[in-house]
Amino acid sequence: MKQLLSTAAVAAAIVIAAPAWAHDDDRDGFGRSQDFGETVEALARFEAIKLFGVLAPLRDSSSLSLTAAEVNANPSRILTVAQGLKVRTVSAAANLGAITDQIVLWPDGRNATHLIVCNESNTSTVAVQRVNLKTGVAEDIIKSGISTCDPVRKTPWGTILVGEEAGGGGRLFEILDPLHTSGVAVTGSGAATVSSDPAHVVFRPAVGTLSWEGLALFPNGVLYMTDESRPGLGNPGGGFFKFIPSALWHGGAPIASLAASPLAAGRIFGFRAGRNSGSTDFGQGNEFGRGNWVEVTNRADVGSTPINLRNAGALLRMTSYYRPEDASVDLKQLALGNVRFCGTDTGQDVPETDANGDNHWGEVYCFRDGTVEQAGSIVETTQSVTSGPLSGTVYTLNTASVPEYQPLVIGNRDFAMMDNVAYQPARGNWIFNEDGEGPTYATPRNNDIWSCLDDGDDANTLADACVKIGTLNDLTAESTGGVFDSEGKRYYVSVQHNITGHGIILEVSGWR
Repeated sequence: MKQLLSTAAVAAAIVIAAPAWAHDDDRDGFGRSQDFGETVEALARFEAIKLFGVLAPLRDSSSLSLTAAEVNANPSRILTVAQGLKVRTVSAAANLGAITDQIVLWPDGRNATHLIVCNESNTSTVAVQRVNLKTGVAEDIIKSGISTCDPVRKTPWGTILVGEEAGGGGRLFEILDPLHTSGVAVTGSGAATVSSDPAHVVFRPAVGTLSWEGLALFPNGVLYMTDESRPGLGNPGGGFFKFIPSALWHGGAPIASLAASPLAAGRIFGFRAGRNSGSTDFGQGNEFGRGNWVEVTNRADVGSTPINLRNAGALLRMTSYYRPEDASVDLKQLALGNVRFCGTDTGQDVPETDANGDNHWGEVYCFRDGTVEQAGSIVETTQSVTSGPLSGTVYTLNTASVPEYQPLVIGNRDFAMMDNVAYQPARGNWIFNEDGEGPTYATPRNNDIWSCLDDGDDANTLADACVKIGTLNDLTAESTGGVFDSEGKRYYVSVQHNITGHGIILEVSGWR
């Protein structure tokens, strides 16, 4: 951890560190906690302005659950924030999707006039909407035919991507001109998918299908994708994949036709951790560290386009995780020309008081893949396995870059089942939305929003500290889809499944 505090400041922070529940034998003669971990947490709170931009973080989760009438009267009351921050209602329109999830600013994070949002509902309800930042009016872009729309991203070439969190067959769609595209209906499935307005909305079969949530898109069009899948009955969980366009994006004016999108054609590779013993140390037990990109396309055994990447990942022994969810690009590393993004593996925190509780609280990870140029390159190497149960198997590896997965935050009962993540520009912190089981505990608590420092100059690779900056006041709800403006001063977040039955989008500001 960086050396930030004077001796006097440290002493003062330690004095305020002692928790109310500490016993006498947990303290020294001055009433101070002797637990070093609590001292570190207290230092983070003491330095909250400098480290997190708030006057004072929250200590406890709310247990309050407002009524629908109370929330409708003042939707911003549904979220309590750290001292110094303030909340404004962007939209609580009656037609705003009740399960509004991820958000992107349009046309960009500096001059935004609208939010483009996904509604994580069924095929008969609205999937994609635009929300006017001044008026809060919500209008339908894709009105039906998309199931559980979750991720949304703006591309460097001026379009919008949205994906279905709908199992291994989930589809990715691309939208042209989202402010003037309305009422589009999607019909069919798989390769037979049909858009009622193919000039403005198309399915992208070249990238494959999976349960879409985590997307990390880079300026050259290289797209990192995670499969939101949990392990079970032999299913290994969700894998990490990379799509390299046949024609990389080199900048220029926004495209005028969806046929010009880099996502129209390319090759797919899956992440497999383990480089030891000729890169044969892969399989269960090898989760962290460096690995290889194994080609998924150009193989007869994985099926034809669109390739079901969940099935292909299991077949090709890709490394898997417990429900990989959202992902956000590290803009500081991107400015240096490097690929790094951080995301969440939700896990499952059913408490131990439940007969099926497993206390698997999830984790936050960060993923590196060399430089942007390396990540978009292809250098083929053939790997032949000559022993063991896979003897005779041949893989094509892309060795142009070396991918690496490392944990950033290991979850706990208070920091449980993190779902969405947003990088905070300028400050460089990571903001996380919790989707945990706290509301079902014997003593219910609401889901929270956390701010975490990135890893500093200390020896480990974990976040230096995290503090709670928001807590909901609705035990039926979760916050999700948070995203910052380009200056890191305004944070837009959805409160889905809330008590009102319609969507709520809030703006949080006031960071120092």
